[in-house]
Parts: sequence; structure tokens; C-alpha cells
Amino acid sequence: MTTIREIAQLCGVSVATVSRVFNQPLTVSKEKREVVERVARELDYRPNESARALATKRSGLIGLVWDTDHRRPGWRHPYLQELLIGLKSALSAHGYHLLMLATSGSAALRAVGASLADPVAYVNMTRRHHLGGLVLIDSGSDAPAFAAFAQSGLPCVAVDVAVDGPRATYVTSDNVGGAAMAVRHLVDAGHRRIATVTGPRANRPAADRLEGFRAAMAEAGLALPPEYVVEGDFYRPSGQAAMRSLIALPEPPTAVFCAGDEMAVGALLAARHAGLRVPEDVAVVGFDDIELAALVDPPLTTLAQDKAGIGVAAARAVLTMVHGGEKPGPAFLPTRLVVRASSR
Repeated sequence: MTTIREIAQLCGVSVATVSRVFNQPLTVSKEKREVVERVARELDYRPNESARALATKRSGLIGLVWDTDHRRPGWRHPYLQELLIGLKSALSAHGYHLLMLATSGSAALRAVGASLADPVAYVNMTRRHHLGGLVLIDSGSDAPAFAAFAQSGLPCVAVDVAVDGPRATYVTSDNVGGAAMAVRHLVDAGHRRIATVTGPRANRPAADRLEGFRAAMAEAGLALPPEYVVEGDFYRPSGQAAMRSLIALPEPPTAVFCAGDEMAVGALLAARHAGLRVPEDVAVVGFDDIELAALVDPPLTTLAQDKAGIGVAAARAVLTMVHGGEKPGPAFLPTRLVVRASSR
């Protein structure tokens, strides 16, 4: 393997100059930099990333904080799979890699006295890895840790969680506007009794979608009985249970907006089991546009999120801060109504 010392000898410069070319290129003149880079290419030199991290206290790693406990279903949600593809691709294009950070009280965390319940210790562990920055994906119970990360000074970008700090920002969809779009679509189709199946109320996207739903209902001058708002958890069984309760009402809704496609698929199943026709007896609209939405019978009308785009936006925001740029403001990616047979 070619060493940095050999490159220095061939170029007639010091070892320190070669090191600066790879770690602090702007501190070396253009002429010397071009010579060193040409020789390095000819010899197929690859910097030792471990040694570089120790020397510069920085690495080509971005940490991903996300609770992957197999007992919690979040890691299997289709929304997150596409988001992660976008995140990983955008980081790789700039020479960075993701390091998944264990949560849920793993043995590795216990060994250093860190857990999401002990956020200061957890932040210290991320620093020992010389991470360039962090991407935080909400699992529903990580608020204290996310607040600690946001205040740590390490570049942090949260997905679907409104964090703030010296070098912390967040990326999400326009959940309020998307939910309002769903209501307007149903109103335009002639519906007046419209119910909703929400996500967990403590979840930021779920709360925003409920806000958009309520605002659009008020704008249309439509009544919203309390029993027309049923809480789910973004997964299919909760959508089935919610739809069963709604169609059992003395005056059931003629349309249901579900705050997630998985719940909407559950609602479709419950309607079919009850002998109802969709959309003739009850229309259903979801949110996410997961792959399954176009495959169910009838195909599901939904609000499409740019899932991969959220991952790309998170990557760009964290790399902007890693490279010394100003903290970007929060990013709200637009949603798009995809009309299919479940609401026509």
C-alpha cells in the first residue's frame, strides 16, 4: 500500500503538506495540491479513514439514531424504507456513510452507561465515534434524547420532529396542507359526513394532519362530531378497528380520511367485511402513497409524500452544517393528491 510518506517524497514536499491536501485542502497552494492529487491518483492512494478520524477528530460517518427494537413495528413501515434509500444515496454521493446507532438499551450502550433515557451519556458516545453529524428519526419516545442532541452543538437533522438548537434543524412533509387537500377532494366529490382516523396524538405528523383536517372541515362549513375522530397508530389493525367503530355509529360517515396508508388499507378491509362497497357506500383516502396503495382493491386514493426526497433533504441539511455552512431552516416538502378508485 502506498503511504503518505512515499507521496511526499515523490512530490518533493513534506508529509504535513500531503496531509493538509487531504484534510485541509484550502490551506495548500493550488499548484502543490494538484501535484499531490495527481501522484495520489497514479499510485491509487486511499487515505486511511481511521487514522484521519483520529487526527482530525472527524470521520466520514453520519450517525442514524433510530429505535430498531424488533418488538416495535416502526422499522418495518414502508414509509421509512424509501426515506432511508434517499438518505443513504445522498450521503454516499458525497463520500459519507451511515452508522446505525443502537438504542433500546442495547448491551453496547449499557457498557458505556448510555441510553436514550440518559441522553448526555448517549451524546458523549456519538462524539467518541467522531461522527460528522446525526440524523434523528422519531420512534415516539425519544424526545429527551432528541432535545439533548439538538443542544449538543453537533450537526443534527430530525425527520418529522421539530427540534431546534445551535446546529439542529428538521425536515418533514407539508402534513397540514396534505390533510386539507384530502378533505377538499372529498367535499368536491359530494361528501358532507367525513371522519378521520388519526395517528398517535403525540406524533408530530399525526397532529399536523389532524390540524389540517379540522381546518379544512371548518373552511367547508362541515360539522365534526367527536365520534368522527378516532385515534390509530399508523398500522393496519388500528385502521380496521377504527373503521368498524365508525360504520357502527347511528349516523356513519360517508367518507374516511386515514392519516396513513397502512391504516387506510385496514379501513378498506373492515368495510369489505361489513359488506360495504368502496367508494359507493364509504370513500377512503390515505396518506403516504406506499407501494401497497396502488395494489389493493379498490386502489387507494392517497396523499403522496416524497419519501426519498425527505431523506435527500435531511442528508443535504446535515452535510451543509458538517461543511461549516449556516444552519438551514426547517424544510417542508410538498404532498401530492393521487386520486384512485377508493374515493371516486
